[in-house]
Amino acid sequence: MAADQRHPAQGLELAYARVSTTKQSLERQLDALGAAGIPENRIYVDKKSGATVERPGLTDLLAYARPGDTIVVYTLDRLGRNLREVLNLVHDLNGKNIGVRSLADPLPINTADEGMGRIAFLLLALFAEMERTFTAERAAHARAVAEAAGRRIGRPVAHPADKIEYARLLKGQGASYGEISAKTGIPKTSLHRYLAECQVTHPTAR
Repeated sequence: MAADQRHPAQGLELAYARVSTTKQSLERQLDALGAAGIPENRIYVDKKSGATVERPGLTDLLAYARPGDTIVVYTLDRLGRNLREVLNLVHDLNGKNIGVRSLADPLPINTADEGMGRIAFLLLALFAEMERTFTAERAAHARAVAEAAGRRIGRPVAHPADKIEYARLLKGQGASYGEISAKTGIPKTSLHRYLAECQVTHPTAR
């Protein structure tokens, strides 16, 4: 998008469209934004792979937007990779008097609207905070249940117990990590973890 650098005094509606993989299509978002009256030269786009965190289209849009403008998106999740990121961005834009409007969310958002649009956004923020709390509680409960049952917490052991025990025996005999790895087939990075756990679980008697 080659935006007109002469920004008019009155508020503009600017648009942003994004897909997270190069195989996805922007067509549905662009059609909806065009139908909403946003001209092509005011639509900023990003089409990057999921491993790419840079979003030059969004960066250019935020640099061009001015107080009184409204950023229009197909759905609110196009603005970020997770709900917290979206909420933070919308909050920052609100502080600059830049509104955000979505077209296809189940409850359309318009932060420039002092009525239902603002309430909808506040509900999203509430849901995000609730989900953070619930996630932390579920993780804590799972840890407590596992510990009560005597189960291992963390990553599962990737190698047979007999090989790990053999590695511990070799280490006790003074073998190097390289020698132990060659005899057991366990990578040295894993050996360091297993043998460290052994020292914690079975401390040397004094």
